[in-house]
Amino acid sequence: MSLRRPRWPGAVLPRSFFHRDARVVAPELLNKVLACADGRAGRIVEVEAYVGAIDPAAHTFRGKTKRNAVMFGPPGHMYVYFTYGMHWCCNTVCGDEGEGSGVLIRALEPLAGIERMREARPKVRRDRELCSGPARLTQALGITGEQNGIDLVRARDGYTVLDDGTPPPDNVPGSARIGIREGTDLLWRWLVAGNPHVSRA
Repeated sequence: MSLRRPRWPGAVLPRSFFHRDARVVAPELLNKVLACADGRAGRIVEVEAYVGAIDPAAHTFRGKTKRNAVMFGPPGHMYVYFTYGMHWCCNTVCGDEGEGSGVLIRALEPLAGIERMREARPKVRRDRELCSGPARLTQALGITGEQNGIDLVRARDGYTVLDDGTPPPDNVPGSARIGIREGTDLLWRWLVAGNPHVSRA
């Protein structure tokens, strides 16, 4: 899928959007659109921030490794990792280069290419379950380790994040992140309240 640009109404988010603290970027990513070059697209409705050396739940807490190297790179890239021996999860790299911070995209509201999503997740009975979780959305959009490190801002590697004019919700309160054992007191998860596509805790 290299050298293909996703087609979706709206403007590609600039690098300056991601070149900020992940805790600032995360709630502002709500209602942005994660788009794929083959026509699949979903509105971001749930996110979590992970903040490098100050965050014991972050993959980068103990420093740079081969696995997490992308997180220490330039902002605006996609960091994809494998978890539980079976699932891919995707993040947007944020902050300064070398910081190791990013935002996990936890759930999407499907907007386009829904038939392709269903083909990718044939056992799903309801569309609200297509992208309601970080592993579900990567499967639905065809995101794997091959996308680790792609530049979302350059938008030439099949995926990007766009602003189609839908603003993020106002005054979104943070809540505890899901599926972690450390940093449980840090309220760095944000969601679009009432959206049926948000994952279940």
